[in-house]
Amino acid sequence: MISESNLNRYRLFCAVAEAGSISAAAERNFISQPAISKAISKMEDTLNTALFFRNHNGVSLTPEGEMLYEELRTAFDIIKNGEDKLRVINEKGIGHLRLGASGVLAKNVLLPYLKRYTAENPHVNITIECKSSSQIARILSDGGIDIALMVKPITVSDIECKVIGQIHDAFVCTKEYRDNLNRSHSPVRFWDDANIMLMDTTNASRIHIEKYFKDTGTSPQKILEVTTMDMLIEFAKVGIGVACVIEEFVQSELQSGELIKIPLSFPVPGRDIMFATAKYAKITNSMQKFINLYN
Repeated sequence: MISESNLNRYRLFCAVAEAGSISAAAERNFISQPAISKAISKMEDTLNTALFFRNHNGVSLTPEGEMLYEELRTAFDIIKNGEDKLRVINEKGIGHLRLGASGVLAKNVLLPYLKRYTAENPHVNITIECKSSSQIARILSDGGIDIALMVKPITVSDIECKVIGQIHDAFVCTKEYRDNLNRSHSPVRFWDDANIMLMDTTNASRIHIEKYFKDTGTSPQKILEVTTMDMLIEFAKVGIGVACVIEEFVQSELQSGELIKIPLSFPVPGRDIMFATAKYAKITNSMQKFINLYN
């Protein structure tokens, strides 16, 4: 790592090389001649090399000084290019935003936010990680994404959440499946006889429903596990069984009658849906613009 004092000396060295004299470099950089002379002497002592030939007309670079100057000019050009790129990024709003959500949340909740964000920030590069809420929480905590859309329960603690609404779990099936179940079993023993389709055991929805089963003393006998909410909905629509889905995401199917909601003696408690950031994450401009959409 180059110290700030050495960096300043390198800049003054380049200034003298380009000006051809210490006095001209001092005038252009608003610094005294003795200060520049001292800095050059310090460099030469540290490097154990003469960097300039001195004469009555000014100074000129030694071969060693020429080599050092070319290397430093390349380095300073790289620094300037980096600064220019950052300036353009700030002026045009160019940046990178990493989002995370489960597939069903990305489709039904994240998309409207994303549509507005991209319209307002067309130069921001966006990547979206689609995994289960529990996996997304861990990735967020580990710094792999910037902002996550999740639902409770949350399995990590070092994140900050902003609740934006609630979702509700419901058990749905086709009318035909329910009627067939009623005809086959009189009186119907719902939790014993129905195919109950649930998310896998690591999913936040499944964890929530398992707690509901425990709290209400419910014990489904025939469980079919599915890895995505979209597939649960599709399986329910073809009459395979009763699916536990997010009610807000099947409104069109419920309104059309393609699916019906099974009434429960004890409704499943609602769950908070939220955007989250890692507690100690540095908030970039791209992140702040997205955060402004939901705060």
